[in-house]
Amino acid sequence: MTINCKGELIDLSTPKVMGILNVTPNSFFDGGKYKNEGELLTRVETMLNEGAAFIDIGAYSSKPNAEFVSEEEEISRIIPMVGLILKKFPETLLSIDTFRSEVAKVCIENGAAIINDISAGNLDDKMLETIAKYNVPYVMMHMRGNPQTMQTMTDYDDIVKEMLFHFSEKVNKARSLGINDLIIDPGFGFAKTIEQNYEVLQNLELFQMLELPLLVGFSRKSMIYKPLHSNAEEALNGTTVLNTIALTKGAKILRVHDVKEAMECVTLYNKIN
Repeated sequence: MTINCKGELIDLSTPKVMGILNVTPNSFFDGGKYKNEGELLTRVETMLNEGAAFIDIGAYSSKPNAEFVSEEEEISRIIPMVGLILKKFPETLLSIDTFRSEVAKVCIENGAAIINDISAGNLDDKMLETIAKYNVPYVMMHMRGNPQTMQTMTDYDDIVKEMLFHFSEKVNKARSLGINDLIIDPGFGFAKTIEQNYEVLQNLELFQMLELPLLVGFSRKSMIYKPLHSNAEEALNGTTVLNTIALTKGAKILRVHDVKEAMECVTLYNKIN
């Protein structure tokens, strides 16, 4: 199982780690953390040294009820960061966390390798044709609505069945456009209650029937810290537990804030496989 990133074949038979780099002032965990370019580059260097195969950079917070950010503002935030990172670390495989085709386009043209879309094309009808044009790997996540409305849209008859149908439709549409490298993200925390998140995790192995790499993102989310009566800052141990469970159920990419700990999960998982 491989994906082609800028001509480099990435073998996902061994799970990989994607490090999260938010350049938004309001992300739920690390928003506003980087005061200057030096701090941001230091963070990237640390994640790369710890073993991150990809760096996922986002300029529009997708947390529940996140404030709206215009397309122009999103581009003005993210493009300088893409250039800065690739100038300092030119071999970095940058993933762009955006649901807007124009943001995806300009980031790819400036060297990004992957597009990570929380809406799987639902929030921009030009996204799939943009991905097809540039022929980059595409992460399609399950979500209803948008970040402002998604938590009011959690009424499912059979959440896993409905998600599998959703992905089947999306994959068929992407394939019809000639998109080759697809990655599935169940969207933990997006248009799902805490109980629904755990129902999806319990049945995560069923998503392997799509025969595509599976990305999971639990890192420090409320589905971890609320049951533990804790907070995001104290949710690393819980994140590690869920990442390990996901690996045993077929996850190929762990999207995390804490790369070192996620790589330890992968290393020990590989020992028993």
